[in-house]
Formats: sequence, structure tokens, C-alpha cells
Amino acid sequence: MALELRNVTKRVGAETHIYDTTLSLDPGGFNILLGATSAGKSTLIKLLAGLEKPTTGEVWVDGENVTGMNPQKRNISLVHQFFVNYPHMTVFENIASPLRVAGVPKSEIAGRVEEAANILQLGPMLQRRPQELSGGQQQRCALARAIVKESRAIFLDEPLANLDYKLREELREQLPELLAGRGTVVVYATSEPTEALLLGGHTALMHEGRVTQFGPTAQIYRAPANLNSAAVFSDPPMNLAQVTKAGAEMRLGDRLTWPVMGEAAALADGSYTVGIRPHHVTPTPPSEPSISVEGQVQITELSGSESIAHFEIGAQSWVSLSAGIHPYEVGEAHVFHMVPAHCYYFDANGALAARGAAHG
Repeated sequence: MALELRNVTKRVGAETHIYDTTLSLDPGGFNILLGATSAGKSTLIKLLAGLEKPTTGEVWVDGENVTGMNPQKRNISLVHQFFVNYPHMTVFENIASPLRVAGVPKSEIAGRVEEAANILQLGPMLQRRPQELSGGQQQRCALARAIVKESRAIFLDEPLANLDYKLREELREQLPELLAGRGTVVVYATSEPTEALLLGGHTALMHEGRVTQFGPTAQIYRAPANLNSAAVFSDPPMNLAQVTKAGAEMRLGDRLTWPVMGEAAALADGSYTVGIRPHHVTPTPPSEPSISVEGQVQITELSGSESIAHFEIGAQSWVSLSAGIHPYEVGEAHVFHMVPAHCYYFDANGALAARGAAHG
């Protein structure tokens, strides 16, 4: 089944929520909508699912125009970040509800419900009611209901956002396996770049109601088409600064220079915006050739496995992300190490002009 948006827009009064969008989504893997809050992800899901009608444009399924079709006739499933279950029903009845509405024989319902429940580790809880479950178990129930229906399309709108860290990690690993081989179009909205990378498939990057780039997830991560795409697909945000290319050298400010390499060597001399992801700016020298960048530490964030330092470099604020615990002191001058091979260069219009010798 193919699911398409053809020149779809969505306006509410004088505001445009979705600008002209053409998008084709195929079964067989995840189709991820990645963007910050208010980027338009939920609105796009509602348009794809038929919960909202586009202002202009059409929605097509397998060559059929379904723009005005009631979503109940489209055989779809939708799971929100705020899990929705019927409080007066048991877990079994909640999972079975779409099958009963579809007129599936009782003899078949039990087997399908038990299969979905076992996959999502809900087998022992089938006779409980939602209020007797934890939040994670309730979301598993909502996911089981979506899976058991065998829908033509499953829409997951930030379904793991309100779960604890451990459960999010578990379900991120399980979801691709749970939904594989079903011939279903899966659309998954998230604001987390790491989640998009873990799920794989194809990603549509969204920014202020526009799809700025669409393609294989890993490919888009390695080659963001423009500054907006680079900003969306980097967490913490990509470090940016104005640089000047002169011959075989890039210059940032008065003192920082490095040799150009890879695609950047062919760039015309002039001004560009350099971008480098925080994990390629580290407090200790990496194994790859690097240059030293000194800046004053502004903010530190430490977790059990990572250290983040925000620091000033000239008029810019940059971020370093590294494994392990590093003893930063706010206000101190600290030397960081930047790997030029991982730099991206954007032209005056914000379009990607070149990448360094390594990508990622």
C-alpha cells in the first residue's frame, strides 16, 4: 500500500499550518516525521489519517483519492503520546475492540488478541482494567490494539514521549520488529533525532509546517540539504559559525584556521557557514586529525555516561558532547578539539555546499 500527499496545504484562518507538501510513503519500514514542537508533525499525521481535511490538495491510497473519505473507512490505527484506552473495558476487551467493530469472528479474536498481548508482554494482564496498569502498560495496551487490527496504515504520534527512559529504550528496539512484514505503512512522529536514527527507515524533516527534506534516514543525517535540515537533525544543535575560504584554507575569526578537505576543497573562495555536530568537538584529542578551539565554559550538563559543555568561541556559543565525565568549571577557559573532516559548509542561501572528508 502506498500513501501519498499531493500538493496538500492546511490553513486555519490566516495561519498556514502546512505549506504545499507532496510526499509518498511506502510500506516495509518506518516513515518518520522529525521536527521540533509545533513543526507540523501532528497536523500532517491528521491529514494523512483523514482526521482533518486539507485546505488544498489530495490524499491518495493505492491509486485511490481518499481525501474526503471517513477515517473509519480507511482501516487505520492511531496511537497518541497520551495513551487512550476504554476505562470500563478490560485489557483483553480494549485490544479486541477494533476486531469486534470490524466483525471478526469470536473464534479468531481470542487468538489474535493473545498474540498481540504476548508480543507486548501483556499476557498476564488481560483481565485487568486500564486504571490497574502503569503508564507504560497502558501505552503497550494502546499499541497492541493498533497492531491487532492489521491496519493498512499505523500512525504513531510521539507514542513513547510520556514513558520512562527504560521502557522507551525497550519499545524503540521492539517496534520495528513488531511491525515488520505486515505490509503496513507506518508513520512515526518524533522530536528526537536519536530516535529517528534508531528506527531507521525514511525520514521527513519538518520545520515550521514545511517538509525540508525526505529520504533514507541515515542518508539525510549524513547529508542535510540545508541549515534547517541540519538544525532539525542534530541534538544538541549543530555548532555554526561564519568562515572564509581562501585557497586551501578555512578561517574562523582572526586566529583559527584549518586545511580544507573532501568536497570543500572544490569550493570557490568566499564566505560560508560552517556546521559541525557537538560530538565532533571534544575535550580530549580524538583519533582523527583535529584542531584546538579554546572557549570559555558557560554551562555544563553531566549525566552518567555523557558530558555536555556550552562554551563561547568568539561571538558564537558552541556545544561539546563527549562520552564519560569531564571536570568542567563554569567560567574557565577550556581547550576543545574539532575534527575538520566532519564539517559541513553552507552557502549564503543556507544550502549545503560541501561536506568534509568524513560524513556523520
